[in-house]
Amino acid sequence: MRLALAAACLTTTLAPLSALAQVTVKNDGQWRALFTAGASLSSGNSDATSINLSGEAVKATTQDKLTLNAKALYVKNDGAESDNRLSAGTHYQRDLNTRWFGFGQFDALRDEPANLSSRASIGAGAGYHVIRRDDLTFDISTGLGYSRERYVEPEVVDGSERDSYSNTELILAEESSHRFTDTTTFRQKLTLLPNLRNNDQYRAVFDASLSVAMTSRLALTASVSHRYDSDPGPGLKKGDTLFITGVSFRLD
Repeated sequence: MRLALAAACLTTTLAPLSALAQVTVKNDGQWRALFTAGASLSSGNSDATSINLSGEAVKATTQDKLTLNAKALYVKNDGAESDNRLSAGTHYQRDLNTRWFGFGQFDALRDEPANLSSRASIGAGAGYHVIRRDDLTFDISTGLGYSRERYVEPEVVDGSERDSYSNTELILAEESSHRFTDTTTFRQKLTLLPNLRNNDQYRAVFDASLSVAMTSRLALTASVSHRYDSDPGPGLKKGDTLFITGVSFRLD
């Protein structure tokens, strides 16, 4: 299943390392959004369909920023559905001064290949603007989070079979955005989530992004997204990587 998913995603890849286009951010208190769609179809010796959709909306002022996002991935191989992955989240950030900021976040995920019926995570903490320029930003942040997982099939956790599992996590993150030219932008974020209940377990989330504008509203995008779990459960691999390309439409 995982190989089929990777193959379907790789057929749509235009760049080896790139990702989500960036929604326009202006400190005027107005909502702005970006919607991305991508797909691949193949027929002959193998019939495969891959469809991915994502959306992001941002409302920003000189003091705070609220971000909403959602993603959906559907893969079908030789007439059988092989993957159905859904995620959504929100992130609120408020500046305490020119360098320090506080944040709160919520994320939800359904990932059938990873045996996750659902994962709900909340977190809060503080961060620091290391670099804050029009063409380059770099932030670091830390905080505490709580996650609760429900499984498609029961898993052995801490020596017993369970349908669900919850734990407290440490949040360690770095994030940057780059404007190389007037039409080309790049963004990346790495988050480490050590399990405070079991010190030898942790999760990691990495997203990177490249966007090349074709018009003021349309852009070509390509993405890489990696999820790592040090203890995913019996029979499951620790890492999942997705490569996706598509076209983005901007609402400013």
